[in-house]
Order: sequence, then structure tokens, then C-alpha cells
Amino acid sequence: MTLKVIPMNDKQQLHGRDFLTLEDFSQDELHYIMDLADYLKIQRQNGNVVEPLKGKTLGMIFDKSSTRTRVSFETGIYQLGGTGLFLNSNDIQIGRGEPISDTAQVLSGYVDGIMIRTFSQSVVEELAEFASIPVINGLTDMYHPCQVLADLQTIREIKGTLSGIKIAYVGDGNNMAHSLMLGAAIMGMELVIATPKGYQPDAKITKKAQSIAAKHHASIRIQEDPEIAVHLADVIYTDVWASMGQEEEQVIREQDFAGYQVTSDFISRAKPDVTFMHCLPAHRGEEVSAEVIDGKHSVVFQQAENRLHAQKALMTALMG
Repeated sequence: MTLKVIPMNDKQQLHGRDFLTLEDFSQDELHYIMDLADYLKIQRQNGNVVEPLKGKTLGMIFDKSSTRTRVSFETGIYQLGGTGLFLNSNDIQIGRGEPISDTAQVLSGYVDGIMIRTFSQSVVEELAEFASIPVINGLTDMYHPCQVLADLQTIREIKGTLSGIKIAYVGDGNNMAHSLMLGAAIMGMELVIATPKGYQPDAKITKKAQSIAAKHHASIRIQEDPEIAVHLADVIYTDVWASMGQEEEQVIREQDFAGYQVTSDFISRAKPDVTFMHCLPAHRGEEVSAEVIDGKHSVVFQQAENRLHAQKALMTALMG
């Protein structure tokens, strides 16, 4: 089936570009990718086969274990007519000390795109520097742009717009908070992050997001009081208190984040049609109550499904 999507103008061509952070893309470009994601989602629901990447291969490097990232990318490239290669870092030479630059150049001769899920953002940036094919950041300790791309698609589906929407993020100032700040700033949204002292987002990224926000009539604020943050929010978002690699901090984090669990009380302080979101996996009884995540305001599984559609759109735009 032919892809019937309005093409971007010459200044907005995405073919061959990397997707390392959301700040690398304009508001129009992100809307384009979301439009494409909506289109591919509808075609999938209608049983139509759309294969713009037939014959193409995505190399998928994993330093961190994954459910949603691996399944959505591997399924997505298959549905687009291509092939996904799962490359565990322990099974390829990068895990035995081969320079990132060498791996990038070697893979560029074999595959049509690379998705990497790893720890350091600098690894992703070096991979992109030396690769001659698109590199997609599947997750680092600093950013999670693919998740937020799907989150933006989900919010737009539900609310009908992104501009002016208020998101209250309650929890750790981690990679999710960083990418949400950039996404909200670019899309003209209001984002309030409530997190305990000592767990605030990176100051440089906060400053960068606030600078971007000023250009798009957006607002990015950091504070400690979650009850104030969720007041009249359109969306309440949270994430685990201890991310992968922070398990040894679990007990102290549970103490430090006491009072930050998203409960029905928080929901009642937001707008009546508030939407609850979580990037998953979730720990019921910790960062969110079971009543909220399994309740009528929760869209966590719609949000998770949209990882597939948003990433299919991203791969199509970059690799097609």
C-alpha cells in the first residue's frame, strides 16, 4: 500500500537524520511524525499493510534490558516490511572493547538504521557522529525521546491538541523528566515538575528547556510540592522512583519520595477529565496507587501501544 501522507517541504526533510534528543526537531517536524504515526496506526487497525521500509534492516543495540523498546521496534520494522536485528552488547564486539566509531562504520555498511538503548548519552552521540546512517536513541540515562514522542501522540489523541495543555510530572527528575521538558517546551505546553530536593532534573537541561519554551509560549517549572503541581492539570505523569541501575537506592528513595505517590487525592485536584500517564514498568503502591493506574483516568496501555506507531513513523521518516 502506498503511503498517502503530505510530504514535508525541502527544509523539513527528515530522511537520513538522527533522533538523539527531541530538541533536534522543530515543532512542525514533530507534528509531522505524529501525523504519520496516526496514519500508520489507522492503517494497522484497518488491516492494511503499509511497507515503506521493505528490504531495509534496523540494527538494534541493547546495553539495557527492555520490554517495550525491543518489542515495539522489532515489531515495527517488521510491519513496515523490514527486518530488525537484536544486537546484545555482550554478543557483539562493542562489548569486548571495540571502539564505538568502528562499530558505527561497520554497521553503516550492513544496515539502514541503528537504534541503541544504553547508559551514556555520549555513546549515542559518538555512534551518530561516525555512522553514515540514521541513529535513534532508544534510551539513555539522560534522555528517553522515543517514549515522549509516543506520549505527545497520546496526549494529542485524547485532548485534541498539545498547545496550552498542562502536564504535572510527579517523581524523579530523571531521563523521562528531561525529555518531557524538551517535548513540552517545543510543543507549547505547560509542564510543572514536582520532585524532592536533591532529585531535581539536570540544571543545564532545565535551562535549555526553559529557553526553548520562551520561543513557543510554553512554560517549564520545577518545584517540590506535588499538590500544587497537579492543581488543574490536564495530564498527571509519573515514573518509577528508582530507575534501572539505581536498585541499591530503592529503600532511601522510598523514604525521600514519601508523599509523592500519585493517589486519587492528586487526581481530584486536577481537571475533571485529567489523564494519568506512566511510561512503565510501574510499581503499584510506590509511585502510583493501584486505584489510579488501573482506574478510569489511566491511559498507560494506549500510551504503551503508541510506542509502536510513533516509532514506525520515526523509522519511516528517517530511513524511508
